Amino acid sequence: MRYQPIYDIAELCVLKNIKHVVLCPGSRCAPLTIAFTRHPGLDTKTFSDERSAGFVALGMAQATRSPVVLLCTSGTAAYNLAPALAEAHFSQTPLVIITADRPAEWIGQHDGQTVYQTEMFGQHAKKFFQLPQDYDHADSVWAINRMVNEALNLSVQHPCGPVHINAPFREPLYPEKGSLISFSENVRVIEEHRALPVLDEDQKVKIKDAWLQYDHVLLVAGQNPGDTINPSLVSNLQRKHFVPVVHDIISNLHAAEGTVQHADLFLGQAPDDIKETLMPDLLITFGQSLISKNLKIFLRKYQPKAHWHIQYPGPLSDTFKNVTEIFSTGPDSFLSFINSLEEKMNVSQDQRNYFQSWQHEESRTLRAMEFLVSEPEVTELHMVKTMLSALPVEANLHLANSMSVRYGNFIGLPPGRKGIHVFSNRGTSGIDGCTSTAVGHCLTSVKPNFLITGDLAFFYDRNAFWHNYPLENLRILLLNNHGGLIFDVLEGPSSLPEAKEFFITRQMLNGRKLCEEFGFEYLSLNSKSNIQNVFRDFFAFNSKTKILEIETDTSTSKSVLELLKLKIKTTYEL
Repeated sequence: MRYQPIYDIAELCVLKNIKHVVLCPGSRCAPLTIAFTRHPGLDTKTFSDERSAGFVALGMAQATRSPVVLLCTSGTAAYNLAPALAEAHFSQTPLVIITADRPAEWIGQHDGQTVYQTEMFGQHAKKFFQLPQDYDHADSVWAINRMVNEALNLSVQHPCGPVHINAPFREPLYPEKGSLISFSENVRVIEEHRALPVLDEDQKVKIKDAWLQYDHVLLVAGQNPGDTINPSLVSNLQRKHFVPVVHDIISNLHAAEGTVQHADLFLGQAPDDIKETLMPDLLITFGQSLISKNLKIFLRKYQPKAHWHIQYPGPLSDTFKNVTEIFSTGPDSFLSFINSLEEKMNVSQDQRNYFQSWQHEESRTLRAMEFLVSEPEVTELHMVKTMLSALPVEANLHLANSMSVRYGNFIGLPPGRKGIHVFSNRGTSGIDGCTSTAVGHCLTSVKPNFLITGDLAFFYDRNAFWHNYPLENLRILLLNNHGGLIFDVLEGPSSLPEAKEFFITRQMLNGRKLCEEFGFEYLSLNSKSNIQNVFRDFFAFNSKTKILEIETDTSTSKSVLELLKLKIKTTYEL
């Protein structure tokens, strides 16, 4: 039982309420593979592509809101986890990455599958832990237990994130044929009790006094996990204090009524005199990244007198370059206190007018978007609008990066849809693991999972399906314009002579053969005449994954976007 301290890592994970393990096949990681797969308290799944496996684990951690263990063998296999680990870092998702390794004396000696794994993920890991490579000394047993305890605790400390454990193993790596392994009794568990910070009385007095000084108060929410913000607090803020609430689709504030979801569209077309009326005196922000580039540009140009940012302790992200106060608490705690304050009677009319200004621009944009329904041809925007309107009451919506997440943000979700939670890998905004992340949700959630993705993100991550687990609750809307549309939309690359070959990079694949390869049900739509029948089949859940594909081209998709912006711009010229 030379590896008993290693086998006991699985027992410790169970005692710390970890339920899911994602592992990649390999020999050097055999001691941990055996421990995790043989422990009855763990659900262990295997994926051959490490890059995909990393994002599957990320999706599992998002769905369960608890750490997931991710295990791989030594060498370049470990480097393939880096994209998912970086996304976990910036999206504050708890992951426990364990990489197997050769003993230290064999690194750099032309031994197989060896690279320099010490702190290989740099600042993207919250902390690096190097386990002892000899396990027969009592101090090594103690050190392994202590370090794994610390790693598990650190992954869920605010801000949550990934930790990296590197475990060197000497051969022999496998137990003798027919031998059994066991888990020690009374494995030590180190529990860490950290209270979340709340507003103290001095802070409350400061906020109350300052609250009366500002006439135009604006709340902007970045990305938030689904079901973490009480929508009634947002609704009360608008109803009682007439504070406009502006957010993206990934902010998950669609459950609140009367919010502003389309700022990206109208701020990109509104003249300066309109934007000046929308300028805040006090800006309040919480959450992570924003999709809306136009909103970021607006808030950087039209600087508020004060900017209060709400976040738990951690690195500051000064996205708009004007933070003046940081309140280390959660959004619900802060909004609850604001809602307890008396209405600002002496300036309430100014704030009412400011609130109505934002509401007017939102209504203007919604009216301009009505043409999408009457368009004679099938367009990507119309397909996204149709799907978002038809989502079931309880569902997870996944938006792949590039144009898909922007389409979702342009359209938005109908207000009041409390049971829909939106996910997108906007920590790093890469296309590399969007499908795999959705697969991770499917494997840990009984909810229907819907993914809207473009062709490049979809085919780039096709190994998301290269495993042995059914995905009966996955539906994918594949927007295939046979290239990178975003490079035809952005002003910079679209005007270059190299655009088509080196930026848009036309590709000729479609989803039919992939569905045949993996046994999925394939649906396609080429005209609006059968859209109701196709979507009825798409939303029906049976025993198969379903992919609904719409094939267009980048020029058609670009023209629809340009028409939408023109419709909005025209409303300012009347």
